Amino acid sequence: MKYLILSFAATCLLAPAVFADQVTLKNGDRLTGDILRSDDKVLVLKSEFAGEVSIQWAAVDAITSSQPLHIGLKDGQTVVGTVSTQDGKMQLKTKEAGAVMTAKDSIVVIRSDKEQAVYDAALDRLQHPHLTDFWGGFVDAGLSTTKGNSDTLSFVLGMKAVRDAPSDKISVYLNSIFAKNSVTGTSLTTAHAIAGGMRGDLNINPKLFAFGFTDFEFDQFQQLDLRNVLGGGAGYHAIKTKRTVFDLSAGGAYDQAFYSTGVNIRSGELVLGEQYSYQISSRSSLSEQLQFFPNLSYTGQYRGTFDSSIVTRLNSWLNWQVTFQDRYVSNPIPGIKKNDLLLSTGLRLTYGKGGN
Repeated sequence: MKYLILSFAATCLLAPAVFADQVTLKNGDRLTGDILRSDDKVLVLKSEFAGEVSIQWAAVDAITSSQPLHIGLKDGQTVVGTVSTQDGKMQLKTKEAGAVMTAKDSIVVIRSDKEQAVYDAALDRLQHPHLTDFWGGFVDAGLSTTKGNSDTLSFVLGMKAVRDAPSDKISVYLNSIFAKNSVTGTSLTTAHAIAGGMRGDLNINPKLFAFGFTDFEFDQFQQLDLRNVLGGGAGYHAIKTKRTVFDLSAGGAYDQAFYSTGVNIRSGELVLGEQYSYQISSRSSLSEQLQFFPNLSYTGQYRGTFDSSIVTRLNSWLNWQVTFQDRYVSNPIPGIKKNDLLLSTGLRLTYGKGGN
């Protein structure tokens, strides 16, 4: 009876080790716990007393698991089963295919049931995103003011929100400038313009995409009460890498312009454009967009817009930006110049992926 009690006690003490996963290192050390995941660089083991422990995959000599693991191999195959090591090779005991032998170097990913469920949920969310997913953006602000012998105020605001999903992209944007001068004792507005809009891009395949947009514009000194442009077309991802994006696009638009003089102009337009972004360094990036609108209703007339920014990251959410904008109309109403230029600099606050 005494030996029976001792045997039972020993079994209880050893049970956790028997039913735990075990990782043997090349230096002979052995670690026990629950294998969570591995990306063929680091294996993460959750032990009872040390919590999650990261182990260099290159230092692992052998694995024995009591729980089924999801093993991803270099050939793209995924095998589910318990793992043991025999003669330097991994033996995977599966329900469907029985025992499968593979070299350690052929394993690219390991996940426990729980980690696999998390991965599958994230993958499904990526393939079927919600409208609230993948948003990022920024707010630019620039302010200058003087008091005393001169009395001036200038304020520039820019905002953009971008939902950049794998299959589509939604952009909402707004730019505004206001400036006044009170040197003579009378407050005189010297600049007052607001522009904004929305654009949606839908990827047809890795290279081609369709797009639609609507833009709104007000400019007191162009005597423009409202310009509304509704258009769409198709585009081509000429370059799309982690560091560089260059898109070309073409389509058509309907332009409505209402002036404070009483002149109203409605016309059809072509839309020709390009968009470029480049990651200069880990902290600095360049982006620019050019759009050209030849008029189809009044041939020989055209509009053009150009936007360019250089942004330097100060920390994860704060940047310094320099922005240049140009708005050109070949046929302004009498007394109005063709070109409006804006150069501004100031702080940029970002969230999410920041937006481009």
